[in-house]
Amino acid sequence: MVRHPSRPRGDVATPPFEPARGAPLIVTAVLPGDLQALADKLRRQHYPPDRNRVPAHVTLFHSLPPSSAEEVRELLKERARHSRSPQARLSGVSRLVGGTALEITSPQMQSLREDLSERLHGLLSAQDLGVPKLHITIQNKVTSAEARTLQTRLESEFSPRDFTFAGLALHAWRGGPWQLLKSWSFRG
Repeated sequence: MVRHPSRPRGDVATPPFEPARGAPLIVTAVLPGDLQALADKLRRQHYPPDRNRVPAHVTLFHSLPPSSAEEVRELLKERARHSRSPQARLSGVSRLVGGTALEITSPQMQSLREDLSERLHGLLSAQDLGVPKLHITIQNKVTSAEARTLQTRLESEFSPRDFTFAGLALHAWRGGPWQLLKSWSFRG
C-alpha cells in the first residue's frame, strides 16, 4: 500500500520527483493529519481489502496525461506556494452505488480546482471536465445492502466538522497502486 503523508511540509518528495514514465497522473487535495487518520481507519474497516490499494484521498483530477508531468508539477507547486489553506467542512455521508463516502463542502477548494482546470485546459479527460463533488470514499465495490448498512450507521453517528486542506499532491497511477510523486503544503 502506498503511504500518503498526513501533512506535507514545504516542497516534500517521497520518493524524489521523477517523470511519470507513461503512467496517468492523479492530483489530490491533502487532508490534515487527524482527518487523514480517521478516513484511513474507516477505509481499512469498510473497503474490500483486496481493492484497498491507496490511502483515503480527495481526488481533484483523475487522469492527466503522463507527458504533462513537469507542467502539472510546476503548476501545483506555484498554486500551493501562493494559496492559503482552503477551508472546508466534512458535511455528511454520501450514498454511492455500491459504496459510501464522506461529503466535503469547500467553495475555496472548488475555486482552486476551477483555476487549475482552466490552466490545464486541453489536458483534461472527460471525467475531469465536470465540477466534482468533493468526497472521501471509504467503501466501494460492495453490495447495496452492505453500503446501506454502513450509511445508516454513519449517518446516526455523524457530526459535521470544519478543517483546512493541508496541500496538494501529485501521483502516478501504477495499475492499481499509486506512486506519490510529490506533495506541496499550502502557505498557511
